[in-house]
Amino acid sequence: MITVDFNRLAIQPGGRILDIGCGSGRHTCAALQFKNVLAVGVDINFDDVIEANNRIEYHAKLGDHGDGIGVVSVADTLDLPFKDNCFDFVICSEVLEHIHDHQTAVSEITRVLKPGRNLMVSVPRYLPERICWTFSKDYRNTDNGHIRIYKNKELIELLETAGVKLWGRHYAHSLHTPYWWLKCLLGPTREDLRLVNLYHRFLVWDMMKHPWITRLLENLLNPLLGKSLVLYFKKSNSSATKTPSL
Repeated sequence: MITVDFNRLAIQPGGRILDIGCGSGRHTCAALQFKNVLAVGVDINFDDVIEANNRIEYHAKLGDHGDGIGVVSVADTLDLPFKDNCFDFVICSEVLEHIHDHQTAVSEITRVLKPGRNLMVSVPRYLPERICWTFSKDYRNTDNGHIRIYKNKELIELLETAGVKLWGRHYAHSLHTPYWWLKCLLGPTREDLRLVNLYHRFLVWDMMKHPWITRLLENLLNPLLGKSLVLYFKKSNSSATKTPSL
């Protein structure tokens, strides 16, 4: 499930891309399709990092990479192990809603981004997420669960205060919204629900096959039902710079 619209971005050969909270590595692998990039994925969960590394190796064997290098490591968003201004593009997808100290997280995210370069941040959209919270307390009370719901203006102000400027936005994953509503309404931890399991199978099939009819349907529904709010920012050129280094 790719949230970044890479068509909006000019990814240059040899660029450095950071995927914060990379999870199983879906965006790290997607970034490696570009020519000669260094794609770095970091996540605080060791098991996710192992899965991301396996995914990178699998796609490399398939020849899906554009001769770039993929690296994944365990790291904390609140204390990223990189020098200032060293990445050409930073991805932070579905991460901030999990972090108590989101101001420090945003400071770190923008610190490692080069001036004049782009940042993509996505979080669950306010209304679909609010409905999930209403349907189920368990949904938001699980370990490492969602601790806040962002309104658009609140998130934009948080990021722009850290030195980046919004230039684009869209919504994504509308077909996933009814699945999470069903799951929350019927029991988010239950695995014996036929309707929910069938819907999950449909979503997996859609992500694997990318049929044109579901792509069209999702694009039509995203403005209304998109589960994720996706924002694109550019870091100010006036930001202080240091020698880029990993």
